[in-house]
Amino acid sequence: MAGAADGPGRQLSMRARLREGLATLPPAYFALVMATGIVTVAAHLEEWERVAHALSLVNLAAFGVLWVLFLLRMAWFPYEVGRDFGDFHRAPGFFNVVAATAVLGTQLTVIHERPSAAVVTWLLALPLWFGATYGVFSRFTTAENKPTLGAGIDGGWLTAVVATQSISALGTLISAYTSAWQDVVLFVSLSAWLFGGMLYIWLIALIFYRYTFFPFMPSDLTPPYWINMGAMAISTLSGALLVENGRGVPFVAELAPFLKGLTLLFWATATWWIPMLAILGYWRHVTKRFALIYDPLHWGAVFPLGMYTVATIHVARVADVPFLLWIPHVFAYVALSAWALAAAGLLRRLWRLFHF
Repeated sequence: MAGAADGPGRQLSMRARLREGLATLPPAYFALVMATGIVTVAAHLEEWERVAHALSLVNLAAFGVLWVLFLLRMAWFPYEVGRDFGDFHRAPGFFNVVAATAVLGTQLTVIHERPSAAVVTWLLALPLWFGATYGVFSRFTTAENKPTLGAGIDGGWLTAVVATQSISALGTLISAYTSAWQDVVLFVSLSAWLFGGMLYIWLIALIFYRYTFFPFMPSDLTPPYWINMGAMAISTLSGALLVENGRGVPFVAELAPFLKGLTLLFWATATWWIPMLAILGYWRHVTKRFALIYDPLHWGAVFPLGMYTVATIHVARVADVPFLLWIPHVFAYVALSAWALAAAGLLRRLWRLFHF
């Protein structure tokens, strides 16, 4: 009888823990799908096929689970979800939902060769992008109580750029499978790429200003600051894909020199950020002895490493600079190692949450 009594109590406790976790679940958790998806593509490009297919299955499952949790949270905790939309730190996490959906579509195209399914994810990502972009930024604009620049902005805001460029990258990849709509899809992709670049300029100016003219504590250097680099890496990839896939479309082909030049600019900017972020990471965790413990935001640091790997492979092709290919060969190991560490931290967190 004791076992029977313990059963319902354990079940209730599990349900209570699930609800507690959902109440505070950050929308930024979709960065797990972003990171896993792009590391999967990087493994495929490096011809690590067993690793790529294993990660791909993990990512498909993670995407499904996160959407279930996301929908449950909206149903059970609508007030908390609405409050997140007005939070200057949590709201940018909604852009991760957009990027995760588009990156999964890229995975379906490259790994599974399922362009029809990828088209569906692109069509889902488009309204998600529209809702996140105009929902978040209009909410920020009309808020009556706003934080100062130093307290309100961080690298996570650049997920808006990542989401926009993910729309461009996936649209370019699927354009060949959209028959009569190819020109329209490519034009949307080109427009998204250009706007994403402009959005990066707006946001990085504020972030760099915050870097240099406001006090900076180790606790301020959250993992999403790696999106400083990741946003430029995905902009590089999107530009390279436009060059590769738009040769037969006049309005893209005529812009080829411009596309290549701007793509190299994006790649050079992403490359510049890597030593800077590594130095700041050393300052945070070694000099200032800030504890390195698992945080869902760490997936936002894994994603840029995988994206830089994939972007460099593509930019080496379109710019005909094969001597750059040693970089992704190295970064593929770095990205996979970072993914493994983040995954270990997640598993440990889940064990602590549900283990009795």
